Amino acid sequence: MQQFVSDYMEGAHPKILEKLLETNMEKTDGYGLDPYSESAREKIRKAVGAPEAEIYFLAGGTQTNETVISSVLRPYEGVIAADTGHVNTHEAGAIEHGGHKVLTIAGEEGRLSAEKIRLWAEKFLSDANHEHEVAPGMVYISHPTEYGTLYTKEELTKIREVCLHYGMKLFLDGARLGYGLAAEGTDLSLKDIAALTDVFYIGGTKVGALFGEAVVFPKPGLVPHFYTITKQHGAMLAKGRITGIQFDVLFTDGLYEKIGAHAVRLARRIREALLKKGYELYIDSPTNQIFPIVTKEKAKALEEQVQYSFMEELDDGRLVIRFCTSWATRPEDVEELVRLL
Repeated sequence: MQQFVSDYMEGAHPKILEKLLETNMEKTDGYGLDPYSESAREKIRKAVGAPEAEIYFLAGGTQTNETVISSVLRPYEGVIAADTGHVNTHEAGAIEHGGHKVLTIAGEEGRLSAEKIRLWAEKFLSDANHEHEVAPGMVYISHPTEYGTLYTKEELTKIREVCLHYGMKLFLDGARLGYGLAAEGTDLSLKDIAALTDVFYIGGTKVGALFGEAVVFPKPGLVPHFYTITKQHGAMLAKGRITGIQFDVLFTDGLYEKIGAHAVRLARRIREALLKKGYELYIDSPTNQIFPIVTKEKAKALEEQVQYSFMEELDDGRLVIRFCTSWATRPEDVEELVRLL
């Protein structure tokens, strides 16, 4: 049975496991105050071009999104997101559970546009009763999006300008950032993201780590006592070095970029095979996620030999499914999938 369900089915990159084993019996301070975590922070600061950035290591994506959003927003504020955004669809109401409403805007292939955000904010402010409503305090985007699409530097710059104009913070979910940075044709770098957002995170769970996300505040002081807030949200690990070691390894010798490029390269092979064999793509994602449209009969036939993700059913009854490659995908498995298609 071929497995292309997601990009976090395997454990961790062997270099991470080697380093964890090598350091296993060392005694270090807890809660991320160890030398490995500090080394990882310094490497990330260099990579993002923000020497004063505040960096915190949390365990998972949903936990990170909820902790960051609730710490930045005031009690009467909500967060703007695409209707397909992860915080709106697949996080079990975690943001609302934290006391903040998700304010949705129709996305364009998963992306938000600066113009739609501007129109939403203008409509809110022009309502004579807006003091009785949830105010927009933040814009949430993910890069890549839920449909594997990417923002350009120009698009992100325009969104940033709208956020500054209306006094909203910009938060970028980077759960799959490693695959976005490796995509062919992208012009958005880590340094660009750090320069254009108020807070973002570098995903480890889906890009080679056992678990872990690195939250980056490019400019210090946005959220005083964020360290303490992470503990209130159950996001602080006593053995914090386990996360720090993983990011220290990922940001050594370009490993994060290399494993992202590996997944994108194999996804391109699947995408090319799908098109050659006459499949229609729902969205032509340049990252590690591929979204073919298939009939229910074809989907049922495929699932006997390959596991994939279901995305949605179209009005004509056909299905959008997803094949997902990862840092650990083997070329021979991709070739077997191509044969099955």
